[in-house]
Amino acid sequence: MGNGKVRVGLLLDSFVLPAWAYEMLVTLQQSAYAEIALIVLNDSGVPKRRSFFSRVAGAWGTILYLAYCKLEERVFAVAPDAFERRNATALLRDVPVIRVKPHRTTFSDRILEDDTARIESHAIDVFVRLGFRILRGKILQAARYGVWSYHHGDNDVNRGGPPGFWEVFHGHAVTGSILQILSEDLDNGTVLYRSFSSTDPTSVKRNRNKFYWKSLSFLPRKLKELHALGGTEFLRRLSSVNRLTFYSRRLYVTPGNWEFVRLFTKHLVRNAMLKLRQVLFPDQWILLFDMRDGLSQSLWRFKRIIPPRDRFWADPHVVYRDGTYHIFIEEFLYKSGKAHISRIEMDEKGNYTQPKPVLDRPYHLSYPFVFEWNRDYYMMPESSANQSVEVYKCVAFPDKWEFCTTLMEHVTAVDATLFPYGRKWWLFTNMREHDGASKWDELFLFYADTPLSTTWTPHPGNPVVSDVRRSRPAGRIFEQGGHLYRPSQNSGGEYGYGLKINRIVALSETEYREEESSSIEPKWAGDLRGIHTLSHANRLTVVDANRSRFRLKP
Repeated sequence: MGNGKVRVGLLLDSFVLPAWAYEMLVTLQQSAYAEIALIVLNDSGVPKRRSFFSRVAGAWGTILYLAYCKLEERVFAVAPDAFERRNATALLRDVPVIRVKPHRTTFSDRILEDDTARIESHAIDVFVRLGFRILRGKILQAARYGVWSYHHGDNDVNRGGPPGFWEVFHGHAVTGSILQILSEDLDNGTVLYRSFSSTDPTSVKRNRNKFYWKSLSFLPRKLKELHALGGTEFLRRLSSVNRLTFYSRRLYVTPGNWEFVRLFTKHLVRNAMLKLRQVLFPDQWILLFDMRDGLSQSLWRFKRIIPPRDRFWADPHVVYRDGTYHIFIEEFLYKSGKAHISRIEMDEKGNYTQPKPVLDRPYHLSYPFVFEWNRDYYMMPESSANQSVEVYKCVAFPDKWEFCTTLMEHVTAVDATLFPYGRKWWLFTNMREHDGASKWDELFLFYADTPLSTTWTPHPGNPVVSDVRRSRPAGRIFEQGGHLYRPSQNSGGEYGYGLKINRIVALSETEYREEESSSIEPKWAGDLRGIHTLSHANRLTVVDANRSRFRLKP
């Protein structure tokens, strides 16, 4: 790292790149931790254009898959499109270029030794593969820290391709993506970064789009970490988290025609059943509660609070004051298409009132996180529809709230949750760094001296969780048996399917670690399909649940 920055080399087929890769290179060019120092351009040339009939004959074995991809391009629109073509010539105009003609076999490319020697003379720290096919040979060792490459799939269960296809057609709950250091063993390199997204049940195109946009951040994050830690410590930490992995599934390839027919038939039936269920049994979020000493942990004991058919109630947050429970909720009206914050009052015997609106804005509000500071109550509802994290002060408890301050602006942050610990206030929130990525996948952590600060320091480990099955906050952090626990949503498969209860193992300005302690799934009643918030105060525990109700029932 000659001038203090990580020297990055790019392995490209062309200067025309998909939008997600182009934006990643923009990030690197603007960074203080990396510089693009070399381009190795695949100069194998464009294959001779074949006749229409020879092209059809060559693709005949997978023609149904190819036709399906064309159909998806017409039917499923995505914006922004991760695969829109961008020309990076101007962006990379000052970077030296070495053109090579690799030795090509059926599936792999091997850069010749003379070319490899020229490449090695540029003292590259990290090569990034954005072109070529499967790389073999000495190029894998031509950079100090190897060739880094994306695999858009979970290499524990899916090696090969096409990316994002098999997860949709096999009905997987999640789709993985990794950044790895390449080895001679296909998709079995050292994993630098691993993340999981919820699989789109219908569209391969939509599925790919969201996790490609998310994954563009993986490379900048790891290069920044390499720059900050130095090579020795970076490799030590990498070695400590990687594990011996055996792969016992097939090597996935583009499906042949008969296999595609079988897969597509199952896919159609699965989605037809899903659509039929949505029509006949629409979802409605309801509240459930249990009153007993301590945290209620047996969900079958909980009693239901059912909203009218024209709305749902979700995201309960409980405050106990002067012998009365105040349950602040998101109240969503189907007709208006947006929600406000309401309050339900409950006594010690479980008798409750109907919700009363307490906070409404021109934009959608949800997740009414209420906290106390300096003897005053504050509410931090989710206001991602306004691209902000806002705080309101209670000027007359419990129903009068006035705007206090904006903690963050110009951000897409959901379900922000505050927690005081070790003379700091910690803010947990799910965020997306790029349009097109999902808000469900990545948990970011910040800290400040007071909860009303407008300057929050990002944790160096951000995002501290990158997994749709346990990232997004699902209620107040609580203490139980001398341990801290963070409830989180499990949205693998569908939004708000379940809860994870994560024990916080380490929380400091330099470290954050948690481990799963328990999992809650909606299996205690046949009509429930989800649960995604947990709140407890004094003797009352409240959750929300997504129930299926028969549309024709009055």
